[in-house]
Amino acid sequence: MAVSYNLRKLYEQRRGQTNELVQQQPLLLQHPQLPLYAQHHSRSTGKWRKKLLVIFVLGGVIFSVWLFWYLHEDIRLRRKETLASMCDERARMLQDQFNVSMNHVHALAILISTFHHGKQPSAIDQKTFEDYTERTAFERPLTSGVAYALRVRHSERKRIEKQYGWSIKKMDVEDQTLAQDYNPENFRTSPFQDEYAPVIFSQKTVSHILSIDMMSGKEDRENILRARASGKGVLTSPFKLLKSNHLGVVLTFAVYNADLPPNATPVQRINATVGYLGASYDVPSLVEKLLHQLASKQTIIVNVYDTTSKAAPIQMFGMDVADNGLLHISHLDFGDPTRKHEMHCRFKNKPPPPWQAITASVGVLVITLLLGHIFYAAINQIAKVEHDYREMMELKHRAEAADVAKSQFLATVSHEIRTPMNGVLGMLQMLMDTNLDPCQLNYAQTAHDSGKDLISLINKVLDQAKIESGRLELEAVPFDLRAVLDKVLSIFSGKSHEKGIELAAYVSEKVPEVVIGDQERFGQIITNLVGNSIKFTQDRGHIFVSVHLADEVRLALDVKDEVLKQSLGAGQRDSNASFNNTLSGCPVVDRRKSWENFKKLGDTAEESGRIKLLVTVEDTGTGIPPEAQGRIFTPFMQADSSTSRKYGGTGIGLSISERLVDLMGGEIGFVSELNTGSTFTFSVSFNQMEANSADKMWQPCNPPVSEFQGLRALVVDEKRIRAEVTRYHLRRLGIHVDITCSVESACAYLSENYRTSASESDVLSMVLIDQEIWDNETCFPLHEMIKIVRVDSSGYKSKSRLKIFLLATCLSSTDLIKLKLDELMDGLILKPLRLNTLMSTFLEAAGKRLDTRDNPSNLRSLLKGKQILVVDDNSVNRRVAEGALEKYGAVVTCVEGGQLAVDLLKPPHKFDACFMDLQMPEMDGFEATREIRRLEKEYNSRIASEKPSSSSEWHTPILAMTADVIHSTNEVCVTSGMDDYVSKPFGEGQLYSVVARFFETG
Repeated sequence: MAVSYNLRKLYEQRRGQTNELVQQQPLLLQHPQLPLYAQHHSRSTGKWRKKLLVIFVLGGVIFSVWLFWYLHEDIRLRRKETLASMCDERARMLQDQFNVSMNHVHALAILISTFHHGKQPSAIDQKTFEDYTERTAFERPLTSGVAYALRVRHSERKRIEKQYGWSIKKMDVEDQTLAQDYNPENFRTSPFQDEYAPVIFSQKTVSHILSIDMMSGKEDRENILRARASGKGVLTSPFKLLKSNHLGVVLTFAVYNADLPPNATPVQRINATVGYLGASYDVPSLVEKLLHQLASKQTIIVNVYDTTSKAAPIQMFGMDVADNGLLHISHLDFGDPTRKHEMHCRFKNKPPPPWQAITASVGVLVITLLLGHIFYAAINQIAKVEHDYREMMELKHRAEAADVAKSQFLATVSHEIRTPMNGVLGMLQMLMDTNLDPCQLNYAQTAHDSGKDLISLINKVLDQAKIESGRLELEAVPFDLRAVLDKVLSIFSGKSHEKGIELAAYVSEKVPEVVIGDQERFGQIITNLVGNSIKFTQDRGHIFVSVHLADEVRLALDVKDEVLKQSLGAGQRDSNASFNNTLSGCPVVDRRKSWENFKKLGDTAEESGRIKLLVTVEDTGTGIPPEAQGRIFTPFMQADSSTSRKYGGTGIGLSISERLVDLMGGEIGFVSELNTGSTFTFSVSFNQMEANSADKMWQPCNPPVSEFQGLRALVVDEKRIRAEVTRYHLRRLGIHVDITCSVESACAYLSENYRTSASESDVLSMVLIDQEIWDNETCFPLHEMIKIVRVDSSGYKSKSRLKIFLLATCLSSTDLIKLKLDELMDGLILKPLRLNTLMSTFLEAAGKRLDTRDNPSNLRSLLKGKQILVVDDNSVNRRVAEGALEKYGAVVTCVEGGQLAVDLLKPPHKFDACFMDLQMPEMDGFEATREIRRLEKEYNSRIASEKPSSSSEWHTPILAMTADVIHSTNEVCVTSGMDDYVSKPFGEGQLYSVVARFFETG
């Protein structure tokens, strides 16, 4: 009750410290040099991101507007180019046709000059002119009529009127641009004037103008005067034509007599003029006719203007239309340089909406807004992540503070638990060393074992805590890997005997004898795995630990190792297959699947001085349910809720093993099937040791091995893997081994060996027979053969007696009695096989005895008479340490504080060593050690100054005693000036390994 109360009080105290540290974390986050800067930097970065987002969106909007304008302008330009092309085409066609017509009119003027004026009598009259112009009208498609007016002077008027039978008439109005109806009776006789130009020939279409004086019209008179002076065709301004009342123009050519020279002057041309040929053009009709010839006539609107007067242009064709903003003007050249004409073109319909520009610009705008939205969401997400990051950092600081508090709590709890447990175990050990009756000794031993189990559980929990906090460090020391396996088998040999299951270990010949690594942690992994297998394997089958090089498995194309070859084929079976190639004959899972997902299996192949091992633990237990296989490496998790109740355990062994394997640069995996078993495989990487160093390390550790070098042995076992395991252990003793798998082959081997062996080295020394064969009725021939060989003096007298040993997994008391009565048997070897077990059995059979005393029994020779100072504030711990040391002959002095230890250890003093507790009030062990080392340094300096020739220095070995296995590591102790440390509670082996460094044996 007192211990429970103290622990609860301690827990509440530590929890209060944790809460205080956690509450201090927000203050830490407000540190002006880091968190506030980070927050300000985050806010400023967020503002810049938003500014960039606004700039991006505005840029996208501006670009979309520009794109709309650009595409719209492009569409308008193409529309304008189309209009210009269509307008220029119509203007060119009108101009070309007019020029063709003008050329034919000019040709007609030359025709009249030649055949009317150049011949007497004239070859042309009205009838001839009508017929000719009618037949050649197709050559003048744009003219509405052609007429010839004769130049008549006043003196010739009467003759001409008499000749043609009509009087010269005058146009009704002088201004021809005014509209008038056609009525011949309205024309009056022309008044007297100097010159007349009456029409004497006309095309039938304009026959109504015969006898009319062209000089009486303003437009015609100007044309006539300009035409005869220039010698070229001239045009009138637009006016309404007679009869048709359409707006038109008249083209006039002067007709000269044949005497006109080519380079005549205007005066000469006027004098040589004899008449005037005129052609009228109905402009609306001819333009409409032209537009009808074009398929796209309805697409555009055409207007033709006379622009001789820029101020008052005359519309010759077309209608007034609303200005739709798009106009093209094409200039027309009708051969008269004094007249200017233009064609104006517009599209008939308004332009359609610029869908391409709208679509593209809207698309860009939508994309911009969408990207802006995405960027905005990203900025918000980044801000959220940064906010979460700041919160996470705050939580991280709090978690770190909580972790510090947890570590302190674990350290204190471990110290508080281990300190009384040290007293319990120490006192129980001292009690067992007294004279107790068997019942009392059993009670004390049971209590002692229970305390050790509790300490083991505490160590596991603390290991998990050290792994989680990253404080677990691995050692790198040379060790014998095979000896580690022997130690693990020794731990579980009792449980395997109780359950009657095979337990065996095998190491490939390619694995070096000595490797460099952490022996304790490597053994801990195998212990955890074998412990689980023992727990879940019930009354049948086996547990098999095998160690191979990773290269043997990774490149298993031609496997040389017989055990590996058999094991790789054991899991690949069909329903009718035999399982004799397993250790016990029970079915097993396919071990290949346990490492098939390893990614670093061959990483050390090219690393010089390193090897990678593959360790496999195979069992035939209950197996792991599929739904639980994903959580077996989770700390404190069992396969199901009933596992801990049925089998016991905390559920952290596999978790610790996984983390240790990872620290050793390896991987761990497993394969399991219900009611078949499980196989766990892990890889570890170790440094290799030089061959010479390994030999030196091996030789002093096993002196009895040399006694078995060169002997020959026969193993009789029907299970090949089991026989190979036995061969492996015998080879460790230097024994040459042969294997037979049946009684018949064993008899044949014995007979042949003792009949043909010629030298002592060829003689068979021992036969190891498995219990399954020996107890079988079919083994009778082997019994007889052994008897024959033993009594056959002719083959045996000069040779050593053949030893027969029985290999058994477990024996009942009845079987053990039978074995003792069996005269053929020289000894019993209980599995699991181990090196020391084999040596002691063989030496006992030879009448010798193996010195099995362990190193801790030599403590008496190390400690006898030594003056030891024990410093501890706990009286129980002082009594335990005092009793443990006095048991081996040491003279012990105990003090309860650090200051007292400093006073006693001030040089010179009588003590040979000091065991110093670390956690003590007023002055703890670290401070006391530093003070002692300071005093020793001052003393050595003084001695060196007084006796320069003296080379010795005063140094008292100080060994730390601590129950805090979290913080008090060897490195911390050495840094404080201590020489080594022992953790409470400590056993004989640990005590010996420490004190042997400082005291020499007698």
